[in-house]
Amino acid sequence: MKLGLHLSIAGGVDKAVDRAVELGADTLQIFAKSPRNWQGRQLKSAEIATFKTKLAEAEINPLIVHVNYLSNLATPKEELYRKSKAAISADLQRAELLGADYLVLHPGNHTGSGTEAGLARINQALEQLVAENETGVKLLLENVAGAGTELGVNFKELAAMVSGIPTAEIGLCLDTCHAFGAGYNLSTKEGIQRLLAEIDEDFALDRLEVVHINDSKGELGSNKDRHFHIGQGEIGYSGFKELLKLLPDSVKALILETPIDEAGDDELNLQTLQDLADEVI
Repeated sequence: MKLGLHLSIAGGVDKAVDRAVELGADTLQIFAKSPRNWQGRQLKSAEIATFKTKLAEAEINPLIVHVNYLSNLATPKEELYRKSKAAISADLQRAELLGADYLVLHPGNHTGSGTEAGLARINQALEQLVAENETGVKLLLENVAGAGTELGVNFKELAAMVSGIPTAEIGLCLDTCHAFGAGYNLSTKEGIQRLLAEIDEDFALDRLEVVHINDSKGELGSNKDRHFHIGQGEIGYSGFKELLKLLPDSVKALILETPIDEAGDDELNLQTLQDLADEVI
């Protein structure tokens, strides 16, 4: 599996590739547009070509795109539901233009309509998105920490979202910080084994293709999404070492979404992860 990180596209999408090369990453995650806007500017053919050429020359793959933070497929509000589907559809098209392999999305919040209703809304939306977008970009659902009315806190909920949809169309992105916040104890070998067994039973382990690998500043079961530097949080070095030993071969990329508290944090986290991977190998 390859190691990389989420990088900003400020100044142009190709700048993210330059930064990945500088850091020594061999995979990459980006937003296709600003994560806090519904609309993104139209990508010019020349910048798309430059981006793809740089990716190929640096042998950076897979490329992962993350959807914006505004979309909510579980909402009972019709206008937001339509806007969310349209935004994710546009991100799929944008990801295809950039040559991406995966599009990662947070499922959404039911905001009071209830778990069953929210899961049904997500399932309906995903069915339509898959049917209407033949892009070759695979959707990956990301687990959440479980704050408020978030859906996707466990793998039964995530499996319900994809019920009836061909398994080849939608896979899984595991976020370690979110899982820890949701009550999965990734600081121990036993806790990691429990997590992977639950994924296998409820969703299928071979559908796990990307891991957002982040330590947690929040405590176990706190339902807090507070990413922290690798080894410096509640999961710790030993937890990540065990995780690297136990992850299935289906995982293609490990992506850091760790904070940048001061200059050099990206380099430090990537090197720490590389050192742990080297120890395991």
